[in-house]
Amino acid sequence: MVFPPAVALGAGLLLCCSAGALLAQPAAVHEQESDPPVRPYAVTEQREPCADYEPLRRPWFGDTHVHTAWSFDASSQDTRNKPADAYAFARGAPMGIQPYDDQDRPQREIQIDRPLDFTAITDHSEFMGEMRLCTTPGASGYWHPVCIAHRWLPQYSFATFGAYGMAGKKRWGFCGEDNATCFAAARDTWRDIQDAAEQAYDRSSGCEFTSFIGYEWTASVGAGQNLHHNVIFRNERVPGRALSWIESPSQVHLWDYLEQECLRDRPGCDAVAIPHNSNLSGGLMFETARVSDDSVPPGAVTVEEATRRARWNPLFEVMQHKGASECDSRSATWAADEFCDFELLGYDSFGGKNTGAAAGNSLEWMTIFVDDTELPVSKPPEESNFLRYALKKGLQQQDELGVNSFKYGLIASTDTHIAAPGLVMEKNHPGHGGAAGIGSDTEAAPGLSDELEYGPGGLAVLYAEENTRDSLFAAMQRREAYATSGTRPLLRFFGGWDFEPDLCQAGDLVAKGYAGGVPMGGELPPPPRPSASPHFVVSAQYDPGTPQYPGTELQRLQIIKGWYRDGELQEQVIDVAGGDNDAGVDITSCETYGSGHRQLCAVWSDPDFDPRAQAFYYTRLLENPTCRWSQRACIDAGVSCDDPAAVPAGMEQCCAPEHQRVIQERAWSSPIWYTAGVETSGVETSGVETSGSTVTPAPSPP
Repeated sequence: MVFPPAVALGAGLLLCCSAGALLAQPAAVHEQESDPPVRPYAVTEQREPCADYEPLRRPWFGDTHVHTAWSFDASSQDTRNKPADAYAFARGAPMGIQPYDDQDRPQREIQIDRPLDFTAITDHSEFMGEMRLCTTPGASGYWHPVCIAHRWLPQYSFATFGAYGMAGKKRWGFCGEDNATCFAAARDTWRDIQDAAEQAYDRSSGCEFTSFIGYEWTASVGAGQNLHHNVIFRNERVPGRALSWIESPSQVHLWDYLEQECLRDRPGCDAVAIPHNSNLSGGLMFETARVSDDSVPPGAVTVEEATRRARWNPLFEVMQHKGASECDSRSATWAADEFCDFELLGYDSFGGKNTGAAAGNSLEWMTIFVDDTELPVSKPPEESNFLRYALKKGLQQQDELGVNSFKYGLIASTDTHIAAPGLVMEKNHPGHGGAAGIGSDTEAAPGLSDELEYGPGGLAVLYAEENTRDSLFAAMQRREAYATSGTRPLLRFFGGWDFEPDLCQAGDLVAKGYAGGVPMGGELPPPPRPSASPHFVVSAQYDPGTPQYPGTELQRLQIIKGWYRDGELQEQVIDVAGGDNDAGVDITSCETYGSGHRQLCAVWSDPDFDPRAQAFYYTRLLENPTCRWSQRACIDAGVSCDDPAAVPAGMEQCCAPEHQRVIQERAWSSPIWYTAGVETSGVETSGVETSGSTVTPAPSPP
């Protein structure tokens, strides 16, 4: 249920006095100091100190989910660019992509609108060796029939050897005794991935770009129920192999690998494992981590399991190319929240995509290999596939176990399978590939460049003192992060007990936010007095964009509250700034109209706070409506749905009833939690919260 802004202190819109209050510009004082500032996190790498160091932290934009030609599904779609190309693209270089002509020259070129600050390449560890052997002339498996099929019949290869190999946890037929040949090739590819990351990392004092070594652990159970996790390592000290799903029974085994082969065997090694967008998990992402097939093992989650999960999963991917996972307005629980109707899929697993009522293309050809009664049945996702379900379930877990394993910070990414990190513009979207396949936007076969229900994806934003691996990784671990659907608004969110109602008018909002509370991703300390109610300050600045891709003004700021007490899970959505306006978009031209805000800010105190109830609060920022990528493509193709007979071949989906023509870009902050009945340990109530340290903020620049 959405409540009016009248419940906000200083209700409605309060303009923040300067962008600096949101961004916290780098303090020039540090550039003149002879000694660099003491970092509030461990420094594990050799590099030049950054020239700009901001103790009040600033937002860095990046992508933590990127596939290149080393991923079997990307390779099967003729992606040829490798990690070095992806890193160059992330830094602003143009890049050619498929289709290719007879001389293997790319026929399309793409370029990001603005460079990213950081990127993690996360190629699938499954079949990493097979891809090297199948695509390297002279390799031992190059002329094996499976490799020939992979190169010449890629979609057939993906569906049979790739998908079947994932579901059956089997390697391809040329890997040798004990799969030694493929394991050796995988180690070589893993080394190449590390080398590309090292070469891309800017270790100079400019600190312009940070590359992370990572990979995707691609757990897929039952009918393609997605339990994937992106493993991101802190620095260059990484295990000698990228553990795959084929060699690991469950997520618990992934934790064992990280604890043994990273923490124990390589001093200085550390990592996070980010759960993949959960909308295709078939309801299993938030069940016990012991899941190893399509049946959930019996037995409740233990304190040990919850504790380990909380340690390795500090972040959650709430949106990417394959839709969003915040909430679903088709569910009775979220039917009153109109903004839960955002980038939703009509099925709950990869296997259910093309069957049943949600069918697009048919999977009937698979009956060559299996009986048609064994094909997965498509069904819409249930509540258990979505973030808000997990956040509320975590509150119940906290109450019953004393541990919340779903205390997630929020990020978004692309899941690009064309090696194009950060390519999130709605204009000229080329399609990201992956399980969707690449569209057929060519002269010979016109059509939408991607599956109708998919989009360009989003971005991960980390609040850190500087653009280095250590600083950004510390932000991941403390969950000081937010997700965007692709645009770059600036968002701040602090929680405390005594914020003043006029804090939005203060030029030092950020400094006061840290000094008097905790940032997004943090946990409120115990109430200072029995009658206390938590206060939250949320502020946002719109993304101005670029001349070619101009930004859109803001419509509203909301706070989403969830709580658990006496066996009941509840939630509430509150408008705290902005609100309904006259903004809209002409879907025949994509011209926008109406008013909006360049800045929004509010201080809100929870009038219904119950100190005995576990609770979380997070912020959702919405921009004014604009045209979705698919509608832009339909307009460019001259589609008029008034005359179905005149719709160009391949563009029929432009007029499909399920076509969402308008999008409201948005951002989601990481939550701030309140834990009832537990003395909070290790949480600072003043200064900048870090891992066991407190930094007294420097004065904000004038």
